[in-house]
Amino acid sequence: GSEVNITLTFLVSLAAYKGISQAKLAALVGMTASNFNQKLKRATFIEDELSKIAGALEASYVPFFFEFADGMKI
Repeated sequence: GSEVNITLTFLVSLAAYKGISQAKLAALVGMTASNFNQKLKRATFIEDELSKIAGALEASYVPFFFEFADGMKI
């Protein structure tokens, strides 16, 4: 899949919205915290990874935003 730039602030806001840490989110998507943090620093995730992140957050990934079951879009 193609790489998508995701900022640290953006991803932290997604995790915070669901009340989980970055380390917990990394584990939920099958990444080590170290690998997850490196991807954050480079600001590149492939779309498949963003879909996994969305699933772990009980959201759906739509290019350019995440939508939660309650209608919140970030």
